[in-house]
Amino acid sequence: MSMQQALASLAAAGAVVIIIGIALVVFLIVTMWKIFEKAGVAGWKSIIPIYNSVCMFKIVGMTPWFTLIVIILGALTPDLVGSVVSSIAQIATLVISIIEMVKLAKVFGKGGGFAVGLIFLPVIFLPILAFGDAEYVGVE
Repeated sequence: MSMQQALASLAAAGAVVIIIGIALVVFLIVTMWKIFEKAGVAGWKSIIPIYNSVCMFKIVGMTPWFTLIVIILGALTPDLVGSVVSSIAQIATLVISIIEMVKLAKVFGKGGGFAVGLIFLPVIFLPILAFGDAEYVGVE
């Protein structure tokens, strides 16, 4: 195999990866759009950065101020505050995300097992939520 053939094969493989990535992103956009609509929120709000987080926190019954907290915590880089504080900020963001997924499962009438699926396999469980028979029951 010549160098040109190897580069051509590499370019083809890269193109396939890019096409699959774009398809996955489009699928997840449609998935989130559908989840927002099931919750009674306009689907287009799911594609607006930051605003989609505000809306999702409202859907699950958490204060939208968590969006600001997550943004601030995400901005705390090791260069800015040190590695220990940065690590604590990342853990706090992870905890907020886990709570959000547990509450998302709950507001759609799903249990703890489904919440675990949302946390560890969101690419599978979000579409199940969006396209399955789950109905938004609201915040209790």
